[in-house]
Amino acid sequence: MHIELTAPDGATATLSLHGGHVLSWRPAGAGEQLYLSPRSEYVPGKAIRGGVPVCFPQFAERGPLPKHGFARTLPWELVSQEQGKDDALAVMRLRDNDETRRLWPHAFELELSVRVGGRSLDVELACDNLGDAPLQFTAALHTYLRVADLDAVSVEGLAGLRYFDSIKHAEALQRMDLLLTGEKGVLDLDRIYFGVKERPLLVTEDRRQVAVRQQGFEDAVVWNPGPERCAKLADMPPEGWSEMLCVEAACIGRPVELQAGESWVGRQSLALL
Repeated sequence: MHIELTAPDGATATLSLHGGHVLSWRPAGAGEQLYLSPRSEYVPGKAIRGGVPVCFPQFAERGPLPKHGFARTLPWELVSQEQGKDDALAVMRLRDNDETRRLWPHAFELELSVRVGGRSLDVELACDNLGDAPLQFTAALHTYLRVADLDAVSVEGLAGLRYFDSIKHAEALQRMDLLLTGEKGVLDLDRIYFGVKERPLLVTEDRRQVAVRQQGFEDAVVWNPGPERCAKLADMPPEGWSEMLCVEAACIGRPVELQAGESWVGRQSLALL
């Protein structure tokens, strides 16, 4: 089931209850800002490729669970949907069930709140520990930003941060802004930047800029599969790598730990400047 959010100023977002997934974001007076693969499969047990997938309770293959956990492949429920004076808001929920407890033996509740209005999109993920024992998890909002020319894209705000290169399996230091170019920069990119916290990031492509801010998430991931890896992804067209860049709010380096009854909230805010 798809949910359409429309703010009074015309800004829109489209959500899917499959995976608690943001599929589309169109700011007021602007075009689509998220990349959604035309080969995405909307079937039980499979993740949607693009938009904003929810990675929970495990990031990537850094643990015993299925890649990126199970939240992005399960049906969520719609809690509320409303239009306010300046924006529109929807809240979706996922609770533990027999399937999740077989993989991860914890009682929990996730809520994803999506707010759209003006030139901004706010996505907030909240987790409550409903059990009587501690739990810990890693998580990310795996945001796919749409780009027209990857060679013209840069990411500002990462300089000085330590990162783990998941392709080279090595740590390094980001010494300057990240440039996405075939000759001078990097393709086939998969990096976890640690300690980003509330540091703002700026994704620039020619005259278009998207400000990315986060709260509650300590790390950030920048990912692009490049042409060779993209060709191996059944749910991506061969040229799809050139039309997207993932900039993800994440908690990876230090898992979130919740005692019984405790809650955690993380948020990623996107603004088209």
